[in-house]
Amino acid sequence: MSDRILILDFGSQYTQLIARRIRELKVYCEIEPYNVDLDRIRAFGPAGLILSGGPASVAEMGAPVPDRGILDLELPTLGICYGMQYMAEALGGAVGPAEGREYGAAQVEVTEGSRLFGGLDRGEALDVWMSHGDHVVEAPPGFSVVAKTTNAPIAAMEDRSRRLFGVQFHPEVAHTPRGMEILENFVLAECGASATWTPSSFVRDTIAAIRDQVGQRHVVCGLSGGVDSSVAAVLIHRAIGDRLTCIFVDNGLLRRSERDDVVHMFEEHLKMRILAVDARDRFLSALAGVTDPERKRKIIGHEFINVFEEEARRMAHRAIFDDGV
Repeated sequence: MSDRILILDFGSQYTQLIARRIRELKVYCEIEPYNVDLDRIRAFGPAGLILSGGPASVAEMGAPVPDRGILDLELPTLGICYGMQYMAEALGGAVGPAEGREYGAAQVEVTEGSRLFGGLDRGEALDVWMSHGDHVVEAPPGFSVVAKTTNAPIAAMEDRSRRLFGVQFHPEVAHTPRGMEILENFVLAECGASATWTPSSFVRDTIAAIRDQVGQRHVVCGLSGGVDSSVAAVLIHRAIGDRLTCIFVDNGLLRRSERDDVVHMFEEHLKMRILAVDARDRFLSALAGVTDPERKRKIIGHEFINVFEEEARRMAHRAIFDDGV
């Protein structure tokens, strides 16, 4: 039995919050873009899928559309907001514009017994948070409508035989007070995941996996000073110690004294080997005259990779590592 959940991101501002809620249930989860390859999903081996919300309309050109096969994986699947609308559209239901965009608090009325809503009885009201312009106007074949609001006649639906569920509201936000119960019903009861994951267990398992993968080899790690690369560097260092060298690239866009602060923290406090590269002129020359933010981002990323690879090759040529990189 798998004990992990995969979230497919359709651009919702709440996607990271969904992941946080799942982890608060002590279940491991990861986020992938909506168009992730089916083979990657199978390789991950999730106990269930969650399709996030998103700002798009399923009817508009260029709306995010995943591989239709995600609904044929025989995995429990929960669609939230846009995720529910995609599910309805893909399975033969109908989605249309609401009379007015609904954003804010609402009350959902449970219309029949539901696995998602657990112990709630028919006719009970549930405070929820809505954020949508479209809504499902016709449930797909095989689905039961299990909740409604004044503005959304299909606020929740489920196909119990295929274990497919959809909610128009956001159970992951604090404004849906019983949202954690709904997520718990899906993740633990429907998906059968065990509540055994903790951050400390993740650290322990990750360090063991790094040791197993690296063996006795050496590693270089690109370090930006941000949270992601810093956490990765610390985990690798815990796994292999001084066989790790971090390459910190000063791109000229850092805060005042940030380069010195990063080097001091990693060298003095974390006792890690770090090579600081002054590439300020290179980055600023590449960015000269560029005003488009997206183009700037791509230039910075491209130059960072180039500088990192060049320095890694120099280190290998200088035979810093005995066993190769």
